[in-house]
Amino acid sequence: MTASPDWWKDFFSGLVVEFWQGAIPDEATQSDAEFFATVLALAPGSRLLDVPCGHGRFALEFARRGCRVTGVDHSAEFLAAAKARAQRQGLPIAWRQSDMRDLPRAAFDAVLCAGNSFGYLDDAGNAAFLAATAAALIPGGRFLLDTGFVAESLFPNFRAEREMTAGGVRFTGQNAYDPLTGRVASRYTLSKGGATETREASQRVYTVSQVLGMLQDVGFTEFECFGAANATDPSRPKPYELGSPRLLLVATKG
Repeated sequence: MTASPDWWKDFFSGLVVEFWQGAIPDEATQSDAEFFATVLALAPGSRLLDVPCGHGRFALEFARRGCRVTGVDHSAEFLAAAKARAQRQGLPIAWRQSDMRDLPRAAFDAVLCAGNSFGYLDDAGNAAFLAATAAALIPGGRFLLDTGFVAESLFPNFRAEREMTAGGVRFTGQNAYDPLTGRVASRYTLSKGGATETREASQRVYTVSQVLGMLQDVGFTEFECFGAANATDPSRPKPYELGSPRLLLVATKG
């Protein structure tokens, strides 16, 4: 598995886009959104940046709740799917096709990065993304990072192989961790009908303390770490601990 450094530039196309549109139930999105709204202090009229937004599952959910949403993604196919869904539902969302390091400045009350989307870049690139996130927020604005690709979550639950089907697309993956680079290399095979596509990816794995240090370096001053949303009471999420399948990190800009 030898993904190029810029693997993400053409990864999110074709069957990958079809798969992700059906991979997560609407109920899970709505449950997460309740928690996100609570910890990000979102209300009707709040300005929210969703990056990368993918096919818009959170952008659309928060637009329905009255937030002023901007969705950023590099994938033209993801954005086309998101725009089509927003148009069908009559939701006014601003869409922007760009690198996740290229964000509007000082315009948002909150920024959301969900779906294991942190760590695609090299160390300098990941730091640049966090710096762009800080620059996009107003003072006191909040950033929420939702990822399972931190060491304390990934390694206790590491799976060298996985398989699932969503949206009529069969997905299989092989994963290998390289301790010398601190990255997980992955090869994915997607098939539907008679079509088969193969993709390779590479993602950086940091410890939670490393991520917190990177956030401090770019001006975030307050942090909360949770391990899961509480579906029955979003105001009381579960604390983060070793082995939590995902990190829900909330950081406030100083």
